[in-house]
Amino acid sequence: MLKFLFDRDTWQEVIDSMTKNKLRTIVTMIGVWWGILLLIGLLGAARGMENSFNRSFSDFATNSVFIWGQSTSMPFKGFQEGKRVVLKLGDAKKIEENVEGIEFVVPRNQSQGFVVRGLLSGTYSLTGDYPLLDVVQKKKLKKGRFINQNDIDKKRKVAVISEDIYKQLFEKDEEPIGELIRINSMNFQVIGVFEVVPFGGPQTDIHIPFDTFQQVYNRGDQIGWMMITGKSEFDIGQIEDDAKLLLKNIHRIHPQDKRAFGSFNLGEMFGQVTGFLKGMQFLTWFVGIATLIAGVFAIGAILLITVKERTKEIGVRRALGATPFEIKRQIVVEAVFLTLIAGIFGIISGGWILIALDSAYGQGDDAQIVNASVSIAVVFLALLILVVLGSLIGLIPAFKATSVKPIDALRDE
Repeated sequence: MLKFLFDRDTWQEVIDSMTKNKLRTIVTMIGVWWGILLLIGLLGAARGMENSFNRSFSDFATNSVFIWGQSTSMPFKGFQEGKRVVLKLGDAKKIEENVEGIEFVVPRNQSQGFVVRGLLSGTYSLTGDYPLLDVVQKKKLKKGRFINQNDIDKKRKVAVISEDIYKQLFEKDEEPIGELIRINSMNFQVIGVFEVVPFGGPQTDIHIPFDTFQQVYNRGDQIGWMMITGKSEFDIGQIEDDAKLLLKNIHRIHPQDKRAFGSFNLGEMFGQVTGFLKGMQFLTWFVGIATLIAGVFAIGAILLITVKERTKEIGVRRALGATPFEIKRQIVVEAVFLTLIAGIFGIISGGWILIALDSAYGQGDDAQIVNASVSIAVVFLALLILVVLGSLIGLIPAFKATSVKPIDALRDE
């Protein structure tokens, strides 16, 4: 077989067959070219979207849920419907100690802050936070640092502000670290500037130490909400249910009351998005391979026409001693060669499309498609599929060619 593949006459016949009707050969190859281009392009784009999503969540504990108090919808143990539920610091501690699978529980508080610097001002969201927040929801700091334990212990009036606030209250290239801003008529020293990410739950413009927030706004041990992060091997949905049930017991709320606590399950949302991306990749493979099969069938149909046109030639070769196997082998080689050439052009075209996508949508921190690409393994798999399909489809005209008796072929006009 190898000797046959390296035989000059073999390839001369293949080339002669292709060049007899150039237009038909080109049109035939377009189907396979388009299928492989579609497969490479869509797979690369899907990978780019997945990379963009993963980059946005790279520094965030995705196995997390946010829980806050609302109001009851059912009377229970002497309390009327509509009782306001206020979470306490002790609630966070009890959840951490009693709910299985908990990794971190981060209490948080929020308010609005009217911020003034010189003649510039604006109203922004303000949260009181612990240093632990920077572990479970890593801040992309542009300048300075985040809140530390010293800030908590000494109840310092320091603030970490968003990049948007920095652009609105400071001159371009002005150093903000160490500068004072007034938040609700109180001076705070800027210690850091962070970039706001488009995902990750409730967004904040200004972070100040949790204990400072509690003192300044007279919140005592009340908290606005808590962020609960589960260990990777535990189901965050189950952790959410267990935490809510424990909170209902603590606050004397009916176990079936679904309105008492609000929540946002980031883990479930993350799972839905990753599931969508996997589904899109599966759909891409399905569409790409279906298009490839259609293209390869087109090659098979054209080869059937070619075999019909070459009936007399095949009859002569049979009369001169060519075996049915040799005839079949020649036609299968032609089919595989056509599919491979079209496939290679499709892979090259798909690569150029991915380069164009990366250039148009893959640049900068807010890129929608990051590193749109396919692995070498996928490329080889696509080529293998082409070889297999080309071989199988080539057998149809091959059997057709050898089914005609030599004497009948020689009489064919």
